[in-house]
Amino acid sequence: MPRKTNGIEIEIHPGPRKGEDGKPLLYVRPAKGHKKTVADMELFCAKYRGLSRSEFIRVFELALEVTTMWLKDGYRVETPFGSFAPKLKLMGEHTDPKTIRGKDVRYAGVDFKPCRRLVKEAGNGREGFRKGNGPVGNSQMHDPQAMEAALRRSMGNGFVTIPVFMIFSGLKRDSARRYLDSLCRGNNPRFKKVLCGRLWHYIPVQPMPKE
Repeated sequence: MPRKTNGIEIEIHPGPRKGEDGKPLLYVRPAKGHKKTVADMELFCAKYRGLSRSEFIRVFELALEVTTMWLKDGYRVETPFGSFAPKLKLMGEHTDPKTIRGKDVRYAGVDFKPCRRLVKEAGNGREGFRKGNGPVGNSQMHDPQAMEAALRRSMGNGFVTIPVFMIFSGLKRDSARRYLDSLCRGNNPRFKKVLCGRLWHYIPVQPMPKE
């Protein structure tokens, strides 16, 4: 059967939960690297929608300027794409509303809620999905031999760091950190974790296994 060439390309990744066979349950997400920029949108609209390129960028710049101006005043701003509102964070622990003052509140980013039209039309007329050619993301984390080999290659000056281990293991930062942290736990940990400056050093407390 010929390989599917249309539809959304997906990546497969192991999640934190495990199935009945003891292996990580998998999840999918759109493949990385598939993106369109405002410049792409500008060019498309100029070629196929009769909108001048300078006019397109000007509209976006004005929309951004006005939206941020109103967000600073605490408004939820509704647009054709959806609505934007400031996210707030309450510092400290409070049980009595009378104890809360303005200084206890911090700005915590922007909340975006897509409009119904955006959600609906983005899901209409899809060509299905297709698996990418790459391996299951971070699947090497569950191959003990691969991880041991990466660990040995990462050793420098008697310790391992997360950035170096990421290079040799191919893991993403969070997965590399979780794996190295797992070596520091238990009744008989293989490594200890020491903060040097702003970088964690993972130092073996047991001899490294020979190849």
